[in-house]
Amino acid sequence: MAEQTQADIGLIGLAVMGENLALNIADHGFNVAVYNRTTQVMKNFIAANPDTPGGLIGCESVADLLAAVKKPRKIIVLVKAGAAVDTVAQQLIGAGLEKDDLIIDCGNSQWTDTIRREKDYSRQCRFFGSGVSGGEVGARFGPSLMPGGDAQAWRHLEPIWKAIAAKVDPGTGKAIETAKPGQPVKDGIPCTAYIGENGAGHYVKMIHNGIEYIDMQLISEAYFLMRNLLSLQPDELSPIFARWNQGDLDSYLIEITADILKQRDPRDADSFLVDRVLDTAQQKGTGKWTSINALDMGIPANAIAEAVFARCLSALKDERIEAAKHLAGPRYTYSGDRDELINAVHDALYCSKICAYAQGFQLMRAAEGEYHWKFDFASIAGIWRGGCIIRARFLQKITDAYTRAPGLVNLLLDPYFKEQLHKGQSHWRTVVALAAQAGLAAPAFMSALAYYDGYRSAQLPANLLQAQRDYFGAHTYERTDEPRGALFHLDWPAPDRPEIAMPAPGSAV
Repeated sequence: MAEQTQADIGLIGLAVMGENLALNIADHGFNVAVYNRTTQVMKNFIAANPDTPGGLIGCESVADLLAAVKKPRKIIVLVKAGAAVDTVAQQLIGAGLEKDDLIIDCGNSQWTDTIRREKDYSRQCRFFGSGVSGGEVGARFGPSLMPGGDAQAWRHLEPIWKAIAAKVDPGTGKAIETAKPGQPVKDGIPCTAYIGENGAGHYVKMIHNGIEYIDMQLISEAYFLMRNLLSLQPDELSPIFARWNQGDLDSYLIEITADILKQRDPRDADSFLVDRVLDTAQQKGTGKWTSINALDMGIPANAIAEAVFARCLSALKDERIEAAKHLAGPRYTYSGDRDELINAVHDALYCSKICAYAQGFQLMRAAEGEYHWKFDFASIAGIWRGGCIIRARFLQKITDAYTRAPGLVNLLLDPYFKEQLHKGQSHWRTVVALAAQAGLAAPAFMSALAYYDGYRSAQLPANLLQAQRDYFGAHTYERTDEPRGALFHLDWPAPDRPEIAMPAPGSAV
């Protein structure tokens, strides 16, 4: 039986993420009570970490855990998303959880599940959904944390979340380097803030992951184009990415790309490991969730969706091998300047990245109305500056944009980003054209450019499309010389037949 009422917070689920988060919390001086369904896992964890600054308390049952934590209790749940979260929540409620106690689901739960749980359990407790980004290292030394739940209950969790989150330098906006065990980063701006009610935290985490999908795909396409058009070896590409990491593209993903490309194959020192990694990318589903949500809400997050489809296409390895034997592409050899193309790919990557993030933030803006949230977009970008997978210098520019104009409709309209797109689009178009001429798949670059060109176009071909819809389905159309919302229908095809004015949607007629 655990000692009574000593712990500042409890944690259920001692897989790698749970263990690392518990140690992070304890390193910051908080006492943590821990429970795992397999008791021996808990005992081994306690035995392996006897000297944490805050202290760890091992609990052999859920009842022991509740008895060990100070009221109002704060219980982190780190179990597999889905039914397991409800099972644990019901166990806690059955063991005596009280109305003012907090359950904090830190798994990758779907935001709609969190909305339901917050409602279903509202009479028994306060249910929080907190996105956690940064992987195992982030959980141990400082993640990006995105909490959503009851605003008043947040004050009980806030001191711990702000203590354990990654920190960024207030002057530069750059993430402060992770500390060694037992020496946590305490100074700087914490990469966490209250996101909003019920599922808001998990929703923002999903958007983070959707952006992560496109960010990774864009970087991979930049690598692929330079590798094939310039015949560069991985150790020649590595310093290019390292150099890019000193400028506008400074980010965790660019940094690790430079590291990956110089890694030799452990089995063959004359080869590079990246050339031995099979070109089939897996996924866990959050990018798909983002794409489905964009479709549901009618938001053109086409580049994010394209990144998901690129992974799906990569998984068809056997089919692609067979198709390569039968389907011909162009014969093309790049004969231009090497450095000029490298600079062009850099600009194409940055412009595409701007569009990808614009789509993510546009999707969050739509979700505000759909789910009755109120997002602070400057704060969200700030949370992502450290700890998470997409952490980057670039995010400070997004924070600045929404600080200048909180009601900014689209990032593309911010003066800084508008200037960057104007400066880089010539190179961007060159790279997309070269990819098409050479027959090299670059779906993310191409999709991002299509989004930019579509968004900046006052006139699109949808006029013909809507006329087609009215022709075969009487779906009506609006006219350019009538107020928005006025609907018309023509009994096609007959130029002499009268146009029919239709009642507006939702009218009593």
